[in-house]
Amino acid sequence: MRKVYCLVFMLNFLALSTFAQKKFPFNNPNLTTEERVDDLVSRMSIDEKISQLMDSSPAIERLGIPEYNWWNESLHGVARAGYATVFPQSISIASSWDRQLIFDVANAISDEARAKHHEYLRRGQHGMYQGLTFWSPNVNIFRDPRWGRGHETYGEDPFLTSQLGLKYVTGLQGTDEKYFKVIATAKHYAVHSGPEPSRHHFNAETSDIDLYETYLPAFRTLVKEGHVYSVMGAYNRFRGESASASPFLFNILRNDWGFKGYIVSDCGAVTDIWKYHKITNDAAEASALAVKTGLDLECGSSYKSLKEALDRKLLTEADIDITIKRLFTARFKLGMFDSEEIVPYAQIPYSVNNNSAHDWLARVASQKSIVLLKNQNNTLPLSKEIKTVAVIGPNANDAQSLWGNYSGIPSNPVTVLKGIQNKLEPKAKVLYAKGTDLAKGVPEMKVIPSVYLQSENGVQGLTAEYFDNKECQGKPLFTRIDDNIDFHWDIDTPDPRMKMGNYSVKWTGYIVAPKTGLYNISEWSKPFMTIDIETGKTSGGKNSHHPRIRPQKMELEAGKKYKIEVKYQNMYGDAIAQLLWSEPKEDVLKEAVNVAHQADAVVLVLGLNERLEGEEMKVEADGFEGGDRTSLNLPANQEELMKAITATGKPVILVLINGSALSINWANDNVPAILTAGYPGQQGGNAIADVLFGDYNPAGRLPVTYYKSVDQLPPFENYDMKGRTYRYFQKKPLYPFGFGLSYTKFKYSNLQLPVDISAEKNLEVSVDITNTGDRDGDEVVELYIKDEKASTPRPIVQLEGFERIYLKKGETKTVSFTITPRQLSLINKKGQRVIEPGWFTISVGGKQPDDSNDLLKARCSYKGKTINFEK
Repeated sequence: MRKVYCLVFMLNFLALSTFAQKKFPFNNPNLTTEERVDDLVSRMSIDEKISQLMDSSPAIERLGIPEYNWWNESLHGVARAGYATVFPQSISIASSWDRQLIFDVANAISDEARAKHHEYLRRGQHGMYQGLTFWSPNVNIFRDPRWGRGHETYGEDPFLTSQLGLKYVTGLQGTDEKYFKVIATAKHYAVHSGPEPSRHHFNAETSDIDLYETYLPAFRTLVKEGHVYSVMGAYNRFRGESASASPFLFNILRNDWGFKGYIVSDCGAVTDIWKYHKITNDAAEASALAVKTGLDLECGSSYKSLKEALDRKLLTEADIDITIKRLFTARFKLGMFDSEEIVPYAQIPYSVNNNSAHDWLARVASQKSIVLLKNQNNTLPLSKEIKTVAVIGPNANDAQSLWGNYSGIPSNPVTVLKGIQNKLEPKAKVLYAKGTDLAKGVPEMKVIPSVYLQSENGVQGLTAEYFDNKECQGKPLFTRIDDNIDFHWDIDTPDPRMKMGNYSVKWTGYIVAPKTGLYNISEWSKPFMTIDIETGKTSGGKNSHHPRIRPQKMELEAGKKYKIEVKYQNMYGDAIAQLLWSEPKEDVLKEAVNVAHQADAVVLVLGLNERLEGEEMKVEADGFEGGDRTSLNLPANQEELMKAITATGKPVILVLINGSALSINWANDNVPAILTAGYPGQQGGNAIADVLFGDYNPAGRLPVTYYKSVDQLPPFENYDMKGRTYRYFQKKPLYPFGFGLSYTKFKYSNLQLPVDISAEKNLEVSVDITNTGDRDGDEVVELYIKDEKASTPRPIVQLEGFERIYLKKGETKTVSFTITPRQLSLINKKGQRVIEPGWFTISVGGKQPDDSNDLLKARCSYKGKTINFEK
C-alpha cells in the first residue's frame, strides 16, 4: 500500500515541479495576499474563472492550480472522510454551556481536518470531503422543536448560540496571523429553521425586532468577533428575496458588519431562485443575480450558465473578478499555494486523527452535556453494588443513535449498553432487551449474517467482483467470495491497485430467509449502493451526500432462495458498504418485561435518532414528516414500552437520546429519574454510565424549552417569535430553558452591581457561589436581564451571561460578568437599535428566573439620553 501512495505522490510532485519551473508572482509567499490574488486572477481566462466558482473546481494545469472541492463538513467532528472522533451533536454539546469545551472540541476537529487533508494530498486526492473549507457551524435559531435540523444548532437563544458559535469558529480557524487552520462557515444566513419539505420555495417574514434581536445576532457575533471567513446562504426566501441573492441581507453582512470573506450557497439554492422561487426566468438570470448581489461560490452547477449570462450582458467580467478574488484569497490564506514547511498547520501529523486524547475529550464533552431532568428521592446515582441491571429500549444498543446527522464514523462507538457493561461487569449482571422499534415502521437494521447468504455455486457468502472503475464495467480486477457485505474501508480502498474515488463492487448470489415473514432489506453506504432482488427492486438511490438507511419491505419465505445483486460505487473516501435487514418480529415487548422483572433496576433508553429527524428526508412514521416532527411526543410504541416497564414496579431510570425537545409528560409524572444525553457522540455510553453510577456529577442545562405539547406552540410556518422560546413563551413548559439538576446543591450570595447604568461603559456584575452539598461538581451560573420599561415589546427575560464553574464541596467562588451597553439595547419602533432611559432587573442563579426565592435579583436604571447603536 505504501509503495502505491509513494508512487502517486512522486507523480504529483513531478507534475507540480514542471509547473514550478515557470514561476509566477503569485507563487511568491513574500508578496501580500492581495498582490498574489490579483496576479493569479489576471492570468485566468473567463472560462477558467467561471470554472472556479462552483464547489467542484477543476485544476488549471497551465497555471499550476490544483483541483479543489470546497465541500467539507465538521459539525461535531470531521464528517464523511473516514474514521474520525465523533463528539456530541451541536445541540447536545450546547447543553454543557461551556465555552472552553466548545473551543477545545473545535480545536481537536480542526487538527484532524488538517491531518486528513494533507494525507489526502499525499495520496493524490482533491475530492469532496477532503478540503479545508468546512460548512459548519449551524447558528440558526432553534425557534421551534418541530424543525428536524434543530439538533445541528446550539439551541433557541441568540446569546448562547452566539457565544458557543464564536468559540467553535475560533477553535476551527486557528490563531495564526497569516494562515487559517481551516475555514469555518456560518450557516444558514439568515432566517431559516424549517419546515424542511417547503424550504426550496418558502418565504420567511419577520418584523425588524425579531430579525435583529433573534435571527441575526449569532451571525453578527461570528462575523465581527469571530472573523468567520465564510457564510452560507439559506434555501428559502426572506421578505421575497432569495436568501442566496438578497441585497438586503448581503448589505447587512458586508457593509454593516464588514464581512471580508466569501458567501457560498446551500446546495442547489441558485437553481431554486428560478425554478421554485420564480424570481428569475432561467439559470443564467439567477446566476447573474447571485454573482452581482455577492454570492461568490455555488454548491451546484447553475453557475455554468454564467458564460451565457455574460453573452446576454446580464453581468460583466468585472463582476466575476470580484467573486473569484474572494475565493482565491481564501485559498491563499489556507496556504494552498505555499510549501508545507512554511504553513504551520501543515505539520500536524496524520496520527492525530481519532487518537486516544480526542477519545477522552469526547467522553468529557458527553459528560458535560448530560442534563438531569428529574431525580425523585435521590434515585440517582445508582450504587455500583447493584446485582442486576436491565438495559432496555431501541436506543440502548444502537450506535447510530449516538451521533446525529453530519457525522463522521467513530472507530469504537460506545452504546449505553456497552457503557453500563464497562462500568459493572463482571461484578454485576447486565441484561438487555430491545423492547420495541424506534418507531412503528422504522425497524432496527442489522448486517445480514453470512449464514443467510449463498453464492451461485452454493458456497456461503456472496460472489464479489471488484472493478477499477465506478460503473462495474469490463473485466473485474479480481473476484472472491465475501462472507457478507459489511465493509468500512475508511480512506483506503479494498485493494492497493484501486484508486480512491474510482472503483466499484458487485455482489451476486442469494438470500435464504431463516423464517417466513415480513423483512426490511436496505443498505448503509457512502457514497451509494443499489440492491436488486428477484421479487422486486429496491434502490439505495444516488444519495451520496446524505446517506440514510432506506428499508424496503418484502415478504420472504423460509428456506427459499432469492436472487440478489448489490452494486457499490465509490467516488470519495469514507467508503462504507453494508447490506442490512430486519427480521420478522417476535414479541419483543414481552421479552423486555421479562428482563425487567429479573433486574434490581431498569435503565430505559428511549428517544429519537437521525433516522427520524434530519434534513429533508422521507420518514414513514406517525409524528414525523419530511425530516420535521408533527408531534413532540415519544413514538407511541415507545410510550407503550415505558408504561409496561414502569408497571413492573422496578426502579426505572429514563435515559433520553434525542436531538430535540420531547413532551414526556407521562414520564415526568411516573418515572423517578430522567436524564437526557442528546446525541452524545462516540463516548456517549461511557459518559451516561459515569453519571448513572455517580462517577460524574451532572451539570448540563437545557439549551431549548421542553413544551408540554405541540398545542402550546404557534403554527410552525410562522416566523414571528411571539409565543416561542423561553424569551416569549407565556405558558408553563414541561422543563424550562436553562434547567438542569445536580447531585449536589449550590447557594448564591453577595450579588454586586451598580444602581445606575452608563451608556459609555460596561456594567460589571459579580456573585458568590458556594457548594453546600456533599459532592464536588460543576455549576452553570446564568445571568438574565429583564427590561422593565421599554417602548417596544421585549422578551420576558433574556440570557446575557453564563459561566460554568467547578466547586468542591464547601468551596466558594466569585463569578464576574461584564454586560456591555449594547446588551441592554433594543430595536425601537423606528427600526433603530437604541438604549432607552428605563430600568432593568438582573437575575443570577443556576436556572432561569421564576417566582422562587433561590435566585438573586437586583435592579439598575439608565437615566441618560437615548443612545443609538449599529443594528
